[in-house]
Amino acid sequence: MKKILLTLAAVSALTFVACSDDDDNTPKTSNLSLNVSGLENLGANYVYEGWIIVGGSPVSTGAFNVSDSGELSKSSFVVDSDMLSAASTFVLTIEPANDPDPSPSSTKILAGDFSGNSASINSNIVGDFSSSWGKFILATPTDGENTNERSGVWFLEPGMPPQVGLGLPELDEGWKYEGWAVINGVPVTTGKFTKLAATDEFDGFSGPMDLPAPNGADGFFPGEDFLVNAPDGVTFPTDLRGSTIVITVEPNPDNSPAPFTFKPLAKKVADDAQDHVAIDLGAGPLVTITGTVSR
Repeated sequence: MKKILLTLAAVSALTFVACSDDDDNTPKTSNLSLNVSGLENLGANYVYEGWIIVGGSPVSTGAFNVSDSGELSKSSFVVDSDMLSAASTFVLTIEPANDPDPSPSSTKILAGDFSGNSASINSNIVGDFSSSWGKFILATPTDGENTNERSGVWFLEPGMPPQVGLGLPELDEGWKYEGWAVINGVPVTTGKFTKLAATDEFDGFSGPMDLPAPNGADGFFPGEDFLVNAPDGVTFPTDLRGSTIVITVEPNPDNSPAPFTFKPLAKKVADDAQDHVAIDLGAGPLVTITGTVSR
């Protein structure tokens, strides 16, 4: 009987030690909290994903969505305690919803360095648009002179030769600029671009004639004539007086055909605006996004 009791005691002791060892090996976790406003709904195909930079390497903190009202689907994230305490930087990216790549995309929208247990984050990783400027003219070079001249917008400074009409920072590969004319409440693209003195990526509304020379360093300047293939709710040719001209910064790849939240430059065209005369763009409705992260 004594041997049986001693054996049971030994087994119990071993079991206790084993359980204690298992408890000691359980990873410790902490919460990372994100507080930010100004993010937009990315739709069904894209999500936001947070990352902490630990020893120069990115570690995911988790993904979330944003509603049409700007509310985050998740603002607190469970992270390995040791990694979180060792993190130097927080970065927020835009990722495909079903992403097989475990590394961050090049579309980085917010970032900031930790100081103690918090980090102030902002969108300067996209670009500093605080000193951005722009000019545009109303003209339609693709259907000849003196024809529908107020039905096109071109981002240039008129002259012989014309000069660059936009002062904007160079973007990383995860972003592109896009011009827009908001016509009767409908945003209509003028095309995406990355170079300020180059032909942009779109001419689907333009006329049959070639763009003129002299022109920018890599073709003509960004812009579009609104002459054919009008989208729903708009008639071409049009008169852009009273419309609003906007420059946005778009994710690449783009989550939506609509304008993205970053709008560094904008201007409502005056009702008495003249064609072929430079019109100054002003600051847009959203130049930067800010927030905080705490650990």
